[in-house]
Amino acid sequence: DLRGNKFECDCKAKWLFLWLKMTNSTVSDVLCIGPAEYQDKKLNDVTSFDYECTTTDFVVHQILPYQSVSVDTFNSKNDVFVAIAQPSMENCMVLEWDHIEMNFRSYDNITGQSIVGCKAILVGDQVFVVVAQLFGGSHIYKYDESWTKFVKFQDIEVSRISKPNDIELFEIDSEMFFVIADSSKAGLSTVYKWNNKGFYSYQSLHEWFRDTDAEFVDIDGKSHLILSSRSQVPIILQWNKASKKFVPHSEIPNMEDVLAVKSFRMQNNLYITLTRFIGDSRVMKWNSKQFVEIQALPSRGAMTLQPFSFKNNYYLALGSDYTFSQIYQWDGEKKIFRLFKEIYVQAPRSFTAVSTDRRDFFFASSFKGNTQIFEHIIIDLSL
Repeated sequence: DLRGNKFECDCKAKWLFLWLKMTNSTVSDVLCIGPAEYQDKKLNDVTSFDYECTTTDFVVHQILPYQSVSVDTFNSKNDVFVAIAQPSMENCMVLEWDHIEMNFRSYDNITGQSIVGCKAILVGDQVFVVVAQLFGGSHIYKYDESWTKFVKFQDIEVSRISKPNDIELFEIDSEMFFVIADSSKAGLSTVYKWNNKGFYSYQSLHEWFRDTDAEFVDIDGKSHLILSSRSQVPIILQWNKASKKFVPHSEIPNMEDVLAVKSFRMQNNLYITLTRFIGDSRVMKWNSKQFVEIQALPSRGAMTLQPFSFKNNYYLALGSDYTFSQIYQWDGEKKIFRLFKEIYVQAPRSFTAVSTDRRDFFFASSFKGNTQIFEHIIIDLSL
């Protein structure tokens, strides 16, 4: 008999709410005096405590004792792998998830010179890794089953790619491509295409503009590339189905000196983030005609603004060379990203989400310190 008692129907009452739903006993009505939205209502009439009584957090899961500048993840034969570019150690380290030890362990190591990018490409049952280097040319490696390691498959011509800054993989009409953004003054950002024997240079883009990043985006069902540059505003190229080439389409005005462009979708809407080292970085939304700004984030010293999501929680990771890195979480009611947590990463260069064994992680690469792996956890506030 619970008559005469007035309950605060907050998370601490979740256990009683669940018990009332399950019990076969006859129980008198449980009336709420708070919070305000439940005042004078019956506890039984509360819809759910799932949203109000859970929160999330990021905790350090594993520290890798080496520096890195980029992290890429891929799946092969039902296993999860991670390729990490380590310029100071001149390695492209490939890790695999250990289902027994529940951590990431070394799987293979591709050596090179000043490696700044490792990008995995899966073609059928074949696994390739594009290794972008500042010196000695860039190369493509293929996993050899007989050797159980990655072996050199082909070279990428030095005349086109002299200072690679980003590798972007994409597929159009069931054909596989990747583009390398070149940031040298004499660079040629170049698209490469798979021809069943190897990858060959398919189209040169945006010559001599010191490109910093390339992002493949599907806009209204059409394939586009967004190229950011140190010397002009980001430009948008559209795939022409007749010529099967990218052609200039438009630009994103008043956005000079953008270091990186990343796209993401949320509730069927297309967004992009623009990273700027000086000034504010931007979050923009496609409005069926153009990208419009929805939020500016102070970002002095920022090298990366990475969107990612876990279990319908949407985040932005903003890495800075001068202060703590910041994780923002999307507020569905306010329609903006709110500061959620600060983490310390020395000179962060990339953030990469990786999920395996029903667990969610994100890798924080560091140009001057250890590479850190954070785990995304769900916290039940009713316990």
